[in-house]
Amino acid sequence: MSLPGSFQATKKDGTIYYRSSITYKNKHISLGSFPTDEEAHAAYMQAGAVIEDTSLTIDSYPNDSVLSFEKWVVLLNFRDNNIYFNTPIYVRPKFFYYYLTRKIRLTFDIDDLFFYASHKISRRGGHLFVADYGMQLTIHARYGIKNYAVLDKDYRFINGDIYDYRYENIEILNPYHGVSLSDTNGTKRYCSKLHLHGNYTIGYYETALEAAIAYNKAIDIVKRNGCKKNFTFNEIEGISPSVYANIYSKLKISEKIMNYIP
Repeated sequence: MSLPGSFQATKKDGTIYYRSSITYKNKHISLGSFPTDEEAHAAYMQAGAVIEDTSLTIDSYPNDSVLSFEKWVVLLNFRDNNIYFNTPIYVRPKFFYYYLTRKIRLTFDIDDLFFYASHKISRRGGHLFVADYGMQLTIHARYGIKNYAVLDKDYRFINGDIYDYRYENIEILNPYHGVSLSDTNGTKRYCSKLHLHGNYTIGYYETALEAAIAYNKAIDIVKRNGCKKNFTFNEIEGISPSVYANIYSKLKISEKIMNYIP
């Protein structure tokens, strides 16, 4: 006979383990799996305490808890905000927190709530991503940050918090492929480079727009010369096709690009 809140189960190899769950506000909530009856029961008791004791907060989570921190957050949010999410989200009036770990708390606009309520965030190699329709999508891509972007060079978090993904806190400094700001002896220009077998400098330009169009022009040139590599063209918005064509025709491209033969 298992202890309250604990249910014995058996793995395919015959190993016995224990599941724990609790019902709150007519919602059956799984608390996880445990190697012993006692641990499953302890998780059940801790979950009951979270639900009943309104003085308990995120910061009250005990270091020796058998209940996972993720479940602690889930229960607190359900208790305080009357809405259940599987992911470790705690809702505030105009934004919400997503607790990646006890020490890493992401902040998002309330408009993103239901996306992250159904998409679990993972971290690997310093990148945050979610699984969506069988693909892994980076969190940065959702906010217009390119995969090659460098913090404080191509984008920045205005308040300095790299985990605050509210739209008002993200500033895209450079939206283009192959473009970087160059400062030589106090003279700022935009450098455009194309990666072939190594980086080839296309040229230096007065504006990021010119550098981005030069990047596109360089792709056209190397493809005409027989290069089969797939490149992503820069999307140029806010100008007409005729203005684009005029800038395109006047831009000078380095001889190395002009004469490149794969």
